[in-house]
Amino acid sequence: MTGTPATGQELAGRAASPGLAAGPVVVVDRVVAGTRPAGDPDAEAARLSQALETASAQIAGLMETVDAEAAEMLEFQLAMLEDEELTAPAREAIAGGSSADAAVAAALDAAIAEYRASQDEYFRARSADLADIRERLLRALSGEEGAAGSMAGAVLVGTDLTPTRFLETDWSAGGGIVLAEGSPSSHVAMLARARGVPMVTGLGAFDMSGLTEALVDGDSGRVRFNPDEAARRQHNERAEVLAREAEAAKTYLGRPAATACGVSISVMINVAAPEEVDALDPSHCDGIGLMRTEFLFHGPGGLPDEESQYRAYRKVLAWADGRSVTIRTLDAGGDKPVPGLTVEESNPFLGCRGIRLSLRRPDVFRVQLRALARAGCHGNLQVMLPMVSVPGEITEAARLLDDCIAELRAEGREAVRPPLGIMVEVPAVAVTPERFGEAAFFSIGSNDLTQYVLAAGRDSPDVAELGRADDPAVLALVASTLRGGVAARLPVSLCGDAGSDLAVLPKLLACGLRRVSVAPAALARVKAAIAGMRLGDDG
Repeated sequence: MTGTPATGQELAGRAASPGLAAGPVVVVDRVVAGTRPAGDPDAEAARLSQALETASAQIAGLMETVDAEAAEMLEFQLAMLEDEELTAPAREAIAGGSSADAAVAAALDAAIAEYRASQDEYFRARSADLADIRERLLRALSGEEGAAGSMAGAVLVGTDLTPTRFLETDWSAGGGIVLAEGSPSSHVAMLARARGVPMVTGLGAFDMSGLTEALVDGDSGRVRFNPDEAARRQHNERAEVLAREAEAAKTYLGRPAATACGVSISVMINVAAPEEVDALDPSHCDGIGLMRTEFLFHGPGGLPDEESQYRAYRKVLAWADGRSVTIRTLDAGGDKPVPGLTVEESNPFLGCRGIRLSLRRPDVFRVQLRALARAGCHGNLQVMLPMVSVPGEITEAARLLDDCIAELRAEGREAVRPPLGIMVEVPAVAVTPERFGEAAFFSIGSNDLTQYVLAAGRDSPDVAELGRADDPAVLALVASTLRGGVAARLPVSLCGDAGSDLAVLPKLLACGLRRVSVAPAALARVKAAIAGMRLGDDG
């Protein structure tokens, strides 16, 4: 571990969420188990049971205050808390005379170490969830209500940051995140980008004692601790410039996106839940390029019925006011388990996820297809299948959709047959797009395509530097998909983080991409950036 950074010293890490932040440092300490003596084993076991109930209640309460994407992460933690295998070692230690605190710390530390050492990327990524559970249980055992509070506008500094600590922090007054480890592709980084919290990861080990103030540059990945007056002045001047640029970018919201050389670009948005559109103006975008539906499958009532899905889809279609809305069918599995539906696998990212799971569970899939066919009567709907690997999956999904429409009409219900397209996230599709001409459109899922092409898990800090969407191999597959779309006369778009990355977007447009879907928060700066781009004569 290096020493405490000297006054004004700049450290370089990896940019994980753009923007500038300045504020007092709050070191995110790992909770240490108390040293209280063990009581009667039955009493200690009761303390553990109570801590589990408290932790579950806290997470359930937090789920009611966050968006759908964050709720998915928390749902997984709830499922882990209910897994008796997780706490069995702690209960055994308590029976042997250990205190509940020491037993939980030892059991979870061992589990975290095992997960981090796993060859399976899925299990390595889940170690962050286990660390989150460890901290929450130890706080509950110590009598603390929740995460340690942070002063308004603070910069959280630590080795890593758990998702619930992020969600329990009030970011309304600003603030930032600086981590010795972590990954730009982690859950916390995705949350930070969605909420506009500047974040830098991968600084490497350093002494965090004696830190009082930090200047965070989430664009360059640089951090200054205990800055001098000159550094503060420089930071403030740049912040003023960025604020003016952000304000100027808003003027592009109401304009069609086009490059400096006059090439029109369709810019759509990604949404994770219907309520996200309430504060958005549909005239600022060209539609919705990706609406995730996983949020519907994480409610307290279990798997959603047809009527609840229909209402959610219809709401978004009505908001779009005739603009195209692409709704993705359930993309469960991988790092998005759904209780009662997904199964435990040794390698879930390469297992039964996305369309594979839906076709294996037609009883669940048909409910969603019926709701979509009904909702399609109220707007310009497209339906997208995730994780398609072979053409037969499109054929089978189309057959089920047609059956559902015939069934609805036989019941006297209104239904339409929406275009059925696919996400291009499996390299096999991007390499041979001509085999998938049955699809009505292609939408490139840049996050998964990148991790599969480069064999670099998107949640792993150890390989984060490899997982770049502008790697030549990834761009080659984007270009291949675009050529396949042109040959088959199919529209091709891109959704995922790459569309919002202003360093990557010009390269995507140079490949021929003309339709992109981005996070709503990135809409203004993406449209403004496009206006300043000039494509080559062959672009």
